[in-house]
Amino acid sequence: MSDQTAHLEWRDGVIPVSTRFDDPYFSLAGGLDETRHVFLAGNDLPARYRDGFRIAELGFGTGLSMLTALDAHRGAGTLHFTSFEAYPMGRADIETALKAFPTLDPAPLLDHWPATSIRTDRLHADIIIGDARDTLAAWDGKADAWFLDGFSPAKNPELWSPELMAQVGRHTATGGTFATYTAAGHVRRSLDDAGFDVSRVKGFGRKRHMSVGRLR
Repeated sequence: MSDQTAHLEWRDGVIPVSTRFDDPYFSLAGGLDETRHVFLAGNDLPARYRDGFRIAELGFGTGLSMLTALDAHRGAGTLHFTSFEAYPMGRADIETALKAFPTLDPAPLLDHWPATSIRTDRLHADIIIGDARDTLAAWDGKADAWFLDGFSPAKNPELWSPELMAQVGRHTATGGTFATYTAAGHVRRSLDDAGFDVSRVKGFGRKRHMSVGRLR
């Protein structure tokens, strides 16, 4: 449906920007490095990986976070990845965007997309299309680590609401964690209310702070 399609413009012909939210899909200072700093290091990955480790994400975007998480999964076993995305990008746009990261293999995504269920020996991924305020509540899974990767709270407040953060808490396994690039006070308070011990830590690049937490 047209209202479920990502609408883009391209900055410098390389960085996709959502015209709906007026926000880029990845950091202008280095999307791959930011993903590793925020979502991997912020969740103490890959040190916590094991067979069947479960990552969940709000905001699939270009698939960069999934591919980065998979790239770091060097051992045996399967990584489980579930992402909630309201406005999926077309295959050609994803392929163009991922060319910004020549060291990252896009095949685990591009060999399947636009199929939203990916099953390989190393990756079991489900990209759940729709409003996360509805789809997360209906999900029967739990995550060991969350990547909270929606557009900025100022541009996309619905994806950072207290109600949705409460659902994140309900869908987190015992000892599970989250990481996000934002340090907005209202987001941290909502995640605290959702059951996480929340910390503000050093952000990526020129961002002074980001947020991480572990379920109490």
